[in-house]
Amino acid sequence: MENLWCVALGVFQMWMFVVVFLITLPAMFGQSLGVTGVYIQILVKILEWATIRIQRGQQEQPSVPVPLPNGIIERAGSSMKEEIQQLRSSRSLAEGEFALSDAFYFCKKGLESIADDQVTQRFSSEELASWNLLTRTNQNFRYISLRLTVIWGLGVFVRYCILLPLRITLAIIGLSWLVIGTTLVGFLPEHSGKNWLSELVHLTCYRICARGLSATIRYHNKENKPRKGGICVANHTTPIDVVILANDGCYAMVGQIHGGLLGVLQRSMVRSCPHVWFERSEMKDRHAVTSRLRAHVAAKTKLPIMIFPEGTCINNTSVMMFKKGSFEIGGTIYPVAIKYDPRFGDAFWNSSKYNMVSYLLRTMTSWAIVVNVWYLPPMTIQDREDAAQFANRVKSAIARQGGLLDLAWDGGLKRTKVKDSLKEEQQKMYSSILVDLNGTDSPETRSRRPEEP
Repeated sequence: MENLWCVALGVFQMWMFVVVFLITLPAMFGQSLGVTGVYIQILVKILEWATIRIQRGQQEQPSVPVPLPNGIIERAGSSMKEEIQQLRSSRSLAEGEFALSDAFYFCKKGLESIADDQVTQRFSSEELASWNLLTRTNQNFRYISLRLTVIWGLGVFVRYCILLPLRITLAIIGLSWLVIGTTLVGFLPEHSGKNWLSELVHLTCYRICARGLSATIRYHNKENKPRKGGICVANHTTPIDVVILANDGCYAMVGQIHGGLLGVLQRSMVRSCPHVWFERSEMKDRHAVTSRLRAHVAAKTKLPIMIFPEGTCINNTSVMMFKKGSFEIGGTIYPVAIKYDPRFGDAFWNSSKYNMVSYLLRTMTSWAIVVNVWYLPPMTIQDREDAAQFANRVKSAIARQGGLLDLAWDGGLKRTKVKDSLKEEQQKMYSSILVDLNGTDSPETRSRRPEEP
């Protein structure tokens, strides 16, 4: 028994040596021994080999299922006006005559939405072109060959028996350091040194947590990084977005006050850094939220605010409507585009399907987190541009840079019904098309109208 305890103690000491001296300390100083890079390169080679083997197996075994396409409906790229004109082209209509064929357009769009609407599919995991040896998009491909089965089984062992314990250990170290470090810094008097120590504690904590996810982050155009007194605006895929962005600089967080472990973290963080936390009742008062954020931005010495205007997580394929409240504050907007590589794991958090613990377990048992971050040039509101138009302009810039689909839908439709204003917008669009197609405002039509008394 004593020998067993000696062996266990030796394994634990070796484990902590690797975690502390080979991973944690280099991460705190922003350095890496290059192990993660080599690990990613090996993964790429294995996934490429698995893809080729699956393709060969599909040819040899016709019964092997084919991966699902990214979309089950091929949607027309034309506008409402063009499609209605095409439906009407087969008939010669007198001006002002009702066209029953217009109904076919709305029937078609309705059936497409029932089968596969543009909103619901943004809240499910992104489909992959080939299997990545994980559960998602797996259609029993591991049974194609013995070698593929062995590789899959070895991957399960590595992910659950090596990577998961390692990542949990690093997450505990990072979060413990955040609570202890921010609490100690909070006791210091207000001066420039306290701000520097606070930023150092936050930065080192997030770097440890990112290393715990085997995160490989590539930052582009660093000259456009958000600066103090500004607002960082980014698309939202996962709560890990905060860790990804904070690895390259410190931000002031904005959010609702929570209880439990998250509440402990929030209370410790606000002791050393001016994060903006709101009570549930305050979040409903938009004017109170706006005034507090405006006061934070007005202080040019405070950290830039990090905001995700979508208000919910989207599945790494699209950018949905930005809430205009973030763009009514004033100040300079620093857009940031975030795009995860889906081959190594699913970063998207479907909050209606998984709680936070389940999501973190799925993330920590994936291969890795590989992500690209683009800092876009700062933007300000233009003359004769309201907050909604400004928000759409920023959203379009983020979508273009990240290679994401730019959607006008509100991400709140994930849990709520369509607003009446969106329905009225479609009705107005159709009315204007009828006026244009029927020529009711043309000079010929006006000349045939009876004169008003």
